[in-house]
Amino acid sequence: MAEESDKEDRTEAPSPRRLEQARAEGNVPRSRELSTFAVTATGLALLMATGSSIYQFLHKLMIDWFTFDQRKAFDGVQILEHFRSSLLDSLMILAPILGALFLVAALTPLSIGGWNLTSKGFMPNFGKLNPASGIKRMFSVQAATEGLKAILKSALIGGVATWVIWSERGELVGLVSMPLDRALAELIKLMEHTFLMVVGAMLLLVLIDVPFQLWQYQKNLRMTKEELKQEYKEQEGSPEVKGRIRQLQREAARKRMMQEVPKANVIVTNPTHYAVALQYEEGMGAPKLIAKGSLKLAERIIGKGKEHRVAVLRAPSFARALYFNVELNEAIPAKLYTAAAQVLAYVYQLQQYEQSGGVSPVFPEKLQVPPELDPESKRNQHTAPTGTP
Repeated sequence: MAEESDKEDRTEAPSPRRLEQARAEGNVPRSRELSTFAVTATGLALLMATGSSIYQFLHKLMIDWFTFDQRKAFDGVQILEHFRSSLLDSLMILAPILGALFLVAALTPLSIGGWNLTSKGFMPNFGKLNPASGIKRMFSVQAATEGLKAILKSALIGGVATWVIWSERGELVGLVSMPLDRALAELIKLMEHTFLMVVGAMLLLVLIDVPFQLWQYQKNLRMTKEELKQEYKEQEGSPEVKGRIRQLQREAARKRMMQEVPKANVIVTNPTHYAVALQYEEGMGAPKLIAKGSLKLAERIIGKGKEHRVAVLRAPSFARALYFNVELNEAIPAKLYTAAAQVLAYVYQLQQYEQSGGVSPVFPEKLQVPPELDPESKRNQHTAPTGTP
């Protein structure tokens, strides 16, 4: 019952990894009917193509085999040498045909399963020696299916062959009264006709068996949803582990960012929601954003900046524009050059005032920040009431 329930749960197609593992274990789709058909059809084709040559050879062989000098009849050594020589001649004639049949038998299975070289098939499997497992396999659904297929195959092929031979019984009986050469020629023709009908029946079996074997192979490798999830976790890593890795990566990046804060020229704030640190040195094309954060991280950036005597300025629209439009270690966009120049100029003036005294600089009342770069300005434009002028 548990096995039946497990099979019912296997509703998912096998994954590429499952198919790869099956191949590594030597489990690939194969069709015995295809191999048998290919060998038989090849044999028939060779028989039809070389029938006359085979006939001439058999005719000559029969004459040579049973024609010998009277003295050889009473010499066992010469008789054996005579038959050995005739047998070698037979093998030499049949060698190309046997070689072609061997190649077809070896290559045909590869047409649906491909090459699969693995050592797993040579490893001992002592589980197969368990009588209980053997009896279980004997009475399994697969064994019943294979048995039914064998019965149907035998009935079909045997029935076709019997029908052909029965329909040609007159010709077969007539061979006895024919001369040897003519009887051999007629026998070859009858064999070709019989094989042709049998091959036709086998082709029908192949057209049924090959799709069935491919379907059965996929079905046997089906997976449950839980197996797919587990395989994904093994390949990609569990969500918990991946989440932890991302967290560690964020913490490492944040730590590196905080180490850059003391290098900043100025920290621009919202003042409490966002904080952005800018750095500008001689030779830079434009100021670079080296740190940014919101809420708690913004507080840490501000605290770190004050600890290292970095100027902290309140510029809400400029801070928001930088936070939402510039990534870490990127130069600010050209649309914010003017605002950045206003802020940096004020910072330089403030440093001069703190060192030398004089007139205290005044921070610009309104920085030139394009409204499209400030989310708060865009939100206000969308929510502002409209009226007739």
